[in-house]
Amino acid sequence: MTETNTRLNPKDLATITVLIISAFIVILNETIMNVALPVLMHEFKVSEDAIQWLATIFMLTMAVVIPATGFLLQRFSTRGVFLLAMGLFSAGTLLAAASPSFGMLLGARVIQASGTAIMMPLLMTTILDLVPAHRRGVIMGNVSIVISVAPAIGPTISGLILQFLNWRFMFLIVAPIAIAALIIGAPRLNKNAEASGTPLSIPSILLSVPAFGGLVYGLSKLSSSGLDATTLAVLVVAVLALVTFVMLQLKLQRKDHALLDMRPFTYRPFTLSLVLMVLAMVALFGVIILLPMYLQNVRGLDTLATGLMLLPGGLLMGLLAPFVGRAYDKVGPRPLVIPGSVILALVLFGYSRLLGAETPIPVIIGLHLTMSLSLALIFTPAFTTALNPLPHSLHSHGSAVLSTLQQLGGAAGTALLVGVLASRISAGAAGGTDPISAQISGFSAGFTVAAICAVGMVVVATFLSKAPAEELSEKAHAH
Repeated sequence: MTETNTRLNPKDLATITVLIISAFIVILNETIMNVALPVLMHEFKVSEDAIQWLATIFMLTMAVVIPATGFLLQRFSTRGVFLLAMGLFSAGTLLAAASPSFGMLLGARVIQASGTAIMMPLLMTTILDLVPAHRRGVIMGNVSIVISVAPAIGPTISGLILQFLNWRFMFLIVAPIAIAALIIGAPRLNKNAEASGTPLSIPSILLSVPAFGGLVYGLSKLSSSGLDATTLAVLVVAVLALVTFVMLQLKLQRKDHALLDMRPFTYRPFTLSLVLMVLAMVALFGVIILLPMYLQNVRGLDTLATGLMLLPGGLLMGLLAPFVGRAYDKVGPRPLVIPGSVILALVLFGYSRLLGAETPIPVIIGLHLTMSLSLALIFTPAFTTALNPLPHSLHSHGSAVLSTLQQLGGAAGTALLVGVLASRISAGAAGGTDPISAQISGFSAGFTVAAICAVGMVVVATFLSKAPAEELSEKAHAH
């Protein structure tokens, strides 16, 4: 391999750097709101159910918009899609900062989420188009920083802001950074569209709303209020819409007219990695959701202290990601993902057995750091292995499918694990167990389920290739 083949040219490197920084900003925003919900509930004098819509509407919008990004990326230039993504995000952020009412803030979150939904598939598609297969591990390692560190530091940053400033500063601090990224980034991106001429399938758009939006909404309701008749009806309609959506895409893709092309699933590494990613999202959300609840409800920590405790793990994932990316380029996915999945399963089983009313804080932080190590070994190889085999024509659709199922995996993980937690707490309370013991029993059951998902990841990982990225790419092109 010659030196010229291993280095990106400065223009391509600048393009990817702009997109990674922009993606970091928009992903950071996704979790920055969660800590502020009690403050906003008091500010706008709305109920707890109403204020949860600030988080739910963001997930819903992401789930509905992401499937259409495959189409957008094929019809418009990188610059055009970037302007749309960062323009929407910046406008939504400014509107949120100035919102005089809860309704306007809710609308601003929809606009923000629309920009966020476009950004990650844009970033991944651009990397696939510009970076040769044998270098993608290193670059995808930097993408993993966006995916792991940004959500981890979001609650910590919002906790610090709320400690000293008005809630509007959560948006006022982000807005100028987003606008600067938009102004600096747009001229550096390609403005020449490779227009495919693919017509927009209106029936596909109409089906994607109840299919993906319905699934995320149904799963979020499942985690908050259990399986009532309304939630069941929403989930049934969503599944039927999803089946119809997939059948329509299979028909449309024969003429290359699909909104979301299903052909990436014909590539075995893509499908295996996708299953791995969904299981990882379920396990990850087990910790993202359950651990802060344990620290606040059982140990009595405030939101800022909780955020600061979880911060080192997110930073460790960010530090390790580029090294894992380099290792992936040399050894392939299996030698990294199998140990990562085994460590993750052991940590989650550790959480299920060790968390109690008196568990030492250093033990909790140590487990969280070990879990962060395991996730660093999983995410970069899983992303890269999923997308590496795809030909250029399927890059945008593969990225959109991956981002969509990440959202669904996170929503499913939240619903499953919070549901297990709530049912065990209710059973304990009904049996006369004291509240703290009932909660500890619930957290133990939730982490056990997450650990079982991690064991499933170990099984899936054994089917991944152990060949380095370059060999995988050569096989894919033969396919």
